[in-house]
Amino acid sequence: MGVGVYFCTCGGVISQQVDAQSACASIMEIPGVSYVETIEFMCAEEGKDALEQDLRRKKPKQVVIAACSPREHENTFRRVLARGEVNPYCMQMANIREHVAWVTTDPRQALTKAVSVIRGALGRVRRHESLVPESLDVCSDVLVIGAGPAGLKAALGLAKGGRKVTLVEKGPVIGGMPVRMESVFPGMECGSCMVEPLLDDILQGQHAPSITLLTLAEVVDVAGYFGNFLVKIERKPRYVSKGCIGCGECVPVCGVSEKNPFNCGMNQRQAIDFPFAGALPNLPFLNMELCVRSRGEDCKKCQQACPVENAIDFFDRGETLEVKVGAIVLAIGSRLEDCSIFPNLGYGKVEDVFTSFEFERMLAHNGPLGGELGSVTPGGRPLQTIALIHCVGSMDSRYRDYCSETCCQNAFKFNHEIHKLLPEAQVVHLYRELVAPGKGGYPLIRQGMQSPHTHAIRYSNQDDIQVTRAAERLDVRLSGDVVATADMVVLCPATIPSVDHRQLGGMMDVVCDRNGFFAELHNRTDAVQSRIRGIYLAGSCQSPMDLKQSMGQGMAVSGHVLAELVAGGMIEIEPITASVDDQRCSACGTCLPVCPFKAIHRQEDGKAWINRVLCVGCGTCVAACPGGVIKGNHFTNTAIMAEIEGVLA
Repeated sequence: MGVGVYFCTCGGVISQQVDAQSACASIMEIPGVSYVETIEFMCAEEGKDALEQDLRRKKPKQVVIAACSPREHENTFRRVLARGEVNPYCMQMANIREHVAWVTTDPRQALTKAVSVIRGALGRVRRHESLVPESLDVCSDVLVIGAGPAGLKAALGLAKGGRKVTLVEKGPVIGGMPVRMESVFPGMECGSCMVEPLLDDILQGQHAPSITLLTLAEVVDVAGYFGNFLVKIERKPRYVSKGCIGCGECVPVCGVSEKNPFNCGMNQRQAIDFPFAGALPNLPFLNMELCVRSRGEDCKKCQQACPVENAIDFFDRGETLEVKVGAIVLAIGSRLEDCSIFPNLGYGKVEDVFTSFEFERMLAHNGPLGGELGSVTPGGRPLQTIALIHCVGSMDSRYRDYCSETCCQNAFKFNHEIHKLLPEAQVVHLYRELVAPGKGGYPLIRQGMQSPHTHAIRYSNQDDIQVTRAAERLDVRLSGDVVATADMVVLCPATIPSVDHRQLGGMMDVVCDRNGFFAELHNRTDAVQSRIRGIYLAGSCQSPMDLKQSMGQGMAVSGHVLAELVAGGMIEIEPITASVDDQRCSACGTCLPVCPFKAIHRQEDGKAWINRVLCVGCGTCVAACPGGVIKGNHFTNTAIMAEIEGVLA
């Protein structure tokens, strides 16, 4: 049998504008049409059952469904065709609801237009091929890059779902930013205390055996595709083994020190030391570049002081690992803008000007000051007034033209902490805009603004602010006028992409957006999926966000992976992809850079090869190929031209 046409009246939504009886009579006159049937609600269960039974009886070679938008129900009807023993790709939908009934007021014109649309669908469906999806075995293990809140939450969620997880962290500690914070807005809970249960679960909880944690490690190469990635990881030497009990006996005997980068250089750390108090894993690490052994001295003081035999290994050379995983989670976080690029704000030149993170560490109990801000500045002057400058580099087209979202709440968190430690201190806020998203943000700002010791000044242009030292104090000028005389200035800079965004993005073909963050598949409906299938995004590597959002994205990612990468299962590859005629390809390479999903690769002979797991059938390469040797399956040139000719006939 030839082509069967099914006309959905949509409960009158279509038929009140398009006369179904007249339309069916006109369609039957078109050559190649075997029969026409009307169904009232084809997408309803009764309608789908009727369609399935009719397909089984009549066994058409191709089918045209005249109904609504294919975006709405194309997959629905494909499933019905498969149950009715008709190849689901031998179907074409004619959208006579949105394109005709909803937009054409004259019933006669609507009838003519509907028949034309269906005639086009008939011309096209005759050129459809019986495509068949392919299935591939998958590896259900997962790689998570970044052990901040989002990465940890994703790793734990996946482990709970029965997956083996490799968790890679570039630094020597896990937990990200919260473990270095005295408090977290809006509830002012202790940051490290808040994430402690999560850290404990990762390191020694019920599902810890399913998580392989690699600190001081970086991903250096990624090959493969969804379900079958091969990842190369380089682990740098820590020189301290897991046999270490974390007693710290090795630290005081070391005679070499440096400014501690984990405390923004505000205190010293020995060559072998913990990054900061309470850091997990509870292991020190040795900076061999600082150690005198790197200069040829045979110093063994730390090893001799260690009560655990072989816990300190001077000959640790690290290792290169290869792991096979089915999915990758990017959770590498973000960083703060370098405030030294704003010379008018005095950072790096004027004493007692700090960034928000430096101030965060001053307040923290595990920071360089032990949580005691004190009544004097680090420079030794009485601390009576602190100026907080918001939006440094944010919402400015010359720097970052987006809001970093957390800066205002951080500033008013500082406001709260300052008044807890120094009740009589004056706090001056210079802000561009006050942003308080969510149900917990505004109360914190309102509480701060109601204090008689808090003052707020709005500015419009960051360049109008000038921070200078005048005698023993700092002058904060706005458009030339002194608006605050402060003892300390704290800058709240923009949240920007990490230094690893470009490198990792290039390695995995994950696109970065115009701001440098990883681009999501869709910023509202698919915010945790990248544009490469099998690579997911979690946390502030995708956009500035707070702890709650990061944790939520970590859980969302684990849900996506568990749903799409079924353990012991297979993945079905959609057959609507592009393919290359290998005999005719000239190896010009035109198609490679235009593919938005990085699905096209060169073979050894230079000719193009399309990875059907990554291809989504968008057709960009088909249009770009100068030789016309790339074919878009299901969207062939002959089928599209036949549809156009049918509509215009």
